[in-house]
Amino acid sequence: MIDSEDRFLRLPAVVEKTGRGRASIYRMMSEGSFPRQERIGARAVGWRLSAVARWMKAPGEYREVNPAAD
Repeated sequence: MIDSEDRFLRLPAVVEKTGRGRASIYRMMSEGSFPRQERIGARAVGWRLSAVARWMKAPGEYREVNPAAD
């Protein structure tokens, strides 16, 4: 369920909020242990604040429900 106050975060905000580096975020995404970004424009992606917050509550237990295969 998407919160009406949910918003998208760009990569610098995700890095700042999580304390993780860019490479770590992308590695965890490929492993399915971090939320995947969503396309928000022709040349832009972002992460839902709600998904990042869910990861922050239990980072070791987070699993993407259906990670996209690359």
